[in-house]
Amino acid sequence: MNHHHRPRLACALITKNAGPRFAEVLASVDWVDEIVILDSGSSDDTIEVAERAGAKVFQSEDWPGFGPQRQRAQQHVSADWVLWLDTDEVVTPELRQSIEAVISSEPDPSIAYEVNRLSDFFGRFIRRSGWYPDSVVRLHATNRYHYNDALVHERIEVPKGKLKSLSGDLLHYTSDDYRGYMAKSLQYADAWAEARHAKGKRTSVAGIIGRSFWCFLRKYLLQLGFLEGRHGLLLALQSSHYVFNKYFGLWVRQNKLK
Repeated sequence: MNHHHRPRLACALITKNAGPRFAEVLASVDWVDEIVILDSGSSDDTIEVAERAGAKVFQSEDWPGFGPQRQRAQQHVSADWVLWLDTDEVVTPELRQSIEAVISSEPDPSIAYEVNRLSDFFGRFIRRSGWYPDSVVRLHATNRYHYNDALVHERIEVPKGKLKSLSGDLLHYTSDDYRGYMAKSLQYADAWAEARHAKGKRTSVAGIIGRSFWCFLRKYLLQLGFLEGRHGLLLALQSSHYVFNKYFGLWVRQNKLK
């Protein structure tokens, strides 16, 4: 790479009914060279918001799962490097500065970068309960890395010694919409149960209850959720409810009650 070439940077997102914060999300990356969006059948104003922001919008007829969908989106990226965002994540000025410093420094394409997510839970940013820093790999050379094939909780796998951290937080607004939050939680639990069942995993009623209760204790006591006040209590309860749904979904499948 010569000294006059600054790598081009894309921001890539996969969307379906992106939600109320989408315009703010796109505005937080209006400094990148291209915004690439792969949409899978939005029925709200997602496409219009994306086009107003100058994004390149592509359509997907089906839904193959999160990992494969991100792989598809990456095929539309023409820039040298790609920054991945979800439709409820906002890049802070500090994080932008950190990303721009990397891109302008003739970065090594074998190095990928992780960011710290600071997540909002119904009106409070949570720094305990095991929620922070919630590091996720989000910046990499386009032709070097990609998401794995996981249908849910997909990730970018980076070899040991090839991962660096960016400074500044990625603000994660998980809960702008209660109905959407609960629907997504159930969708994730169902996908998890489907994948575990396919691998021959099993559970019991005692296992469902025990794992749910342990999740509550871990979040609220061991991970200091009680210091987050009522939000910490409700987060611990909601987390244990999610664990209950995961294992209940597995139990239903193994008993062929689906």
